Amino acid sequence: MKQLSWDDWQVFLHVAETGGLSGAARRTGLSPPTIGRRMLALEQRIGQTLFVRAQTGYRLTPAGAALRDRLRPMSAAASAVATFLSDTGEAPLIRLSAGTGTTAFLADRFAQLCRPGDAFRLHFVTTEATLDLAHRAADLGIRNRPPEAGNLAVRRLGTLCFAPYRSWAAARPELLDWVALDRSDARHPAAHWVHRQGHPIHALAASVATLHNLIRAGAGIGVMPCMIGDSDPVLTRAGPVIAELTEAQYLVVHNEDRHRPPLRRVIARLVAIYRTNADLLAGARALRG
Repeated sequence: MKQLSWDDWQVFLHVAETGGLSGAARRTGLSPPTIGRRMLALEQRIGQTLFVRAQTGYRLTPAGAALRDRLRPMSAAASAVATFLSDTGEAPLIRLSAGTGTTAFLADRFAQLCRPGDAFRLHFVTTEATLDLAHRAADLGIRNRPPEAGNLAVRRLGTLCFAPYRSWAAARPELLDWVALDRSDARHPAAHWVHRQGHPIHALAASVATLHNLIRAGAGIGVMPCMIGDSDPVLTRAGPVIAELTEAQYLVVHNEDRHRPPLRRVIARLVAIYRTNADLLAGARALRG
């Protein structure tokens, strides 16, 4: 028999001690259907019937009661270890995956995401790649499209617009060429858009951060998300919002993790940040241009 994780045994104990799926759901944050499926899978894997299922709840069979009695000392020991770690170790990390622009936008609002007394720390996983949240490559992900598969929960955060920007201090802005991501590093539609226009490109970059620095330095005109370009006092618009690049942003989390209290707290704060800054995201808060 394949070895089961301690998490499986813990969920079993919650069902055994509360007498049903609803009580276990309140303790774990998992949905009752998810817990029901996990208990059925547990019985199948160990080859024992652990519960008598009825409309009034889940009643333990003799095998289930014997398993409960053997697991209780293990649960007490695990609780003591968790208390020790919380007293002597660092708070757990929540890994938030997002692209360079979105990460910069959120890092500027760190105080709204993490507050004194929070029982977690944030790990900003900055990448233009789409991480596999279904297999928990990160805890939370912000994406420009909903996932097509996987046991994932999705929430729409808001609308994001893009525009061309240049340094406001450029001596002869009418003579500026463009700067862009190299085609081999271009993952986002905004990066491909510049190449499709046939603009003369003066400099290429391998990362969004370097592209931003080139625009700020006056190397040329480049496309940036409005939430970054309109927040940077060094930049000014070099043209209107590019309507075809407008996109929605989505928050993605593993469906079985979304009710964990730390994740719920971060999710609520992300939703609030996007709601408060909806005009900035949509390009309606330009400093100049």
